[in-house]
Amino acid sequence: MTQYQALARRMWHQLEPVHASLYFAPQAYEEAAALGYDVESRWPSYFAWRAAPLGAVGPELVTATFYSFSPRTIAEYIPAVWATAAPDAVVAARLRAVDRTFRALLGDRVGGQDIAEAAALAKEAAGAAPLGARPLGAANRGLGWSDEPHLALWQAITVLREHRGDGHLAALLTAGLDPCEALVSFAGVGAAPKENFDGRGWTAEEWSAAARRLAERGWLDADGNATERGRQGRDAIERQTDELAAAPWRALGAERAERLAELVHPLLAAVFEAGMLPAQSTLGIAAVQVAYA
Repeated sequence: MTQYQALARRMWHQLEPVHASLYFAPQAYEEAAALGYDVESRWPSYFAWRAAPLGAVGPELVTATFYSFSPRTIAEYIPAVWATAAPDAVVAARLRAVDRTFRALLGDRVGGQDIAEAAALAKEAAGAAPLGARPLGAANRGLGWSDEPHLALWQAITVLREHRGDGHLAALLTAGLDPCEALVSFAGVGAAPKENFDGRGWTAEEWSAAARRLAERGWLDADGNATERGRQGRDAIERQTDELAAAPWRALGAERAERLAELVHPLLAAVFEAGMLPAQSTLGIAAVQVAYA
């Protein structure tokens, strides 16, 4: 792994939980409920929050960009979420949610110089992210920047997060993994239990069929565990993802990237200490790569 591949992975681990606070913070659920979303499940607001920068898109585009969700699951929420609230209203509400969440986590520090410096560094990195074939990264950067540094920081982290995620899908496609196989192969290496992916909507039959296909390729054994070939295949996907995510960090430079990590650390720690992220989640503390798929 090269220096900037390693840095890209490290920065993803530092920044992903800060982005993911949107999907679990109580303030975000309150904002979603105010828009009219059912918050008994996190999925209606999740699909709204994440897809809104794309506009009032249909299920085909969301299926393509979110990748590892069953098309049936996406069709349950898209385009219905836009009948509840228009994308512009959702984008505004998610910034209100982030504002309230960060103020609850940081108190008076939310307006401090460290946050302003972090926002400037993160915006510079996000601005250097190449956007070709990066629909979610491009859609989020196209929203522009808030004048509030803590909100601009979250926006820049989100651009970087989705830019990396778009690249991860390219790595999965290059490896020849379809959406269900992406999850099955990930579970096979023991990175997350199968139950973590139940919300993505694949049936037991579809999961088993994907496992059989992977076994035929030599990626899984008869018990559904990754073979050496399967582990090497997943490692290659993660390395390619790191390389595809490295450009913003090459542009920022290692020293300034380390400074950004240092400045964001109190916010990262506050997210963890608040206990809002599930201990076992594709968007939680482990922050596993398949969160993007």
